[in-house]
Amino acid sequence: MARSGDIGKAADVLRAGGLVAVPTETVYGLGANAEDPAAVSRVFQVKGRPPTHPLIIHLGAAEQLGDWVADVPETALVLAEQFWPGPLTLVLRRGRRVPLEATGGLETVAVRVPAHPVALELLSAFGGGVAAPSANRFGSVSPTTADHVRAELGDAVDFVLDGGPCDVGVESTIVDATGDAPSILRPGGVTPEDLEAVLERPIAVGSKSHIRVPGQHPSHYAPRARVVLVEPAEIATAAQAAQEEGRQVGVFLPPSCASVPVKAHAVVAVPASMADYARGLYGFLRELDERGCDLIVASLPAEEGLGAAIANRLRRAAGPR
Repeated sequence: MARSGDIGKAADVLRAGGLVAVPTETVYGLGANAEDPAAVSRVFQVKGRPPTHPLIIHLGAAEQLGDWVADVPETALVLAEQFWPGPLTLVLRRGRRVPLEATGGLETVAVRVPAHPVALELLSAFGGGVAAPSANRFGSVSPTTADHVRAELGDAVDFVLDGGPCDVGVESTIVDATGDAPSILRPGGVTPEDLEAVLERPIAVGSKSHIRVPGQHPSHYAPRARVVLVEPAEIATAAQAAQEEGRQVGVFLPPSCASVPVKAHAVVAVPASMADYARGLYGFLRELDERGCDLIVASLPAEEGLGAAIANRLRRAAGPR
């Protein structure tokens, strides 16, 4: 956990153009001074991330939003007031303060206020915006502990700010708030149902948009092992068939199949609570990698509440590489 003095040191690293692993309630971010194009470019280099993939800028308070965007529509104000600090990212028109390096060359910018005390302390001490994608190699499993960051990025990060395990465990929900009809571009820690309750109207999910945002690559959040998605009733059969072919099979066993005998190299019992599943998802994927699995058999949860975000991550983990 962050010790006294760590916040100040991390802020100094950011001011000097360095990279800091920042804990948030969703996942750990690889943070840079959002107004320093060279530091932002280094984020892309360390991750191996295509420069056209925009970053999310993290702010210390909702009141700072107007400093970073060209205008704030009423809908964006309502969502920021209700969900910030929290796992909601708003896409708005870019303000002059934001370099194009941070937006992937777009005239829109993704912004949020994280709900993590250590992140908020850092943002307050730093006094600016921090551009931060997840602190891992591009396309791989996102980190939810400081140890995950150290194991994957090592000395490429100038300072790792340890804030303990992430509480939400999947990335923020990204909402296009540039127009009158907001839409979800990436499901995440704020559910569609949460958004609709506040907006008092339906909100489109996964709509086609010209706006590029993080997490849209077909293969993303992927462990080293190949991920195969089947129906829950097919998990035991699929795992046994793969084992008989000589594969080292890991299984995500859903609660509905908890009593079904499964022949596999390693089995993870999926929590019944979607909040617990989301919190543990990336750790489960990493665990099966560490246990030597080369194939992971899983099924999708019901796509309601946080299940929508979990299903999105599993589909992309299973995407073509």
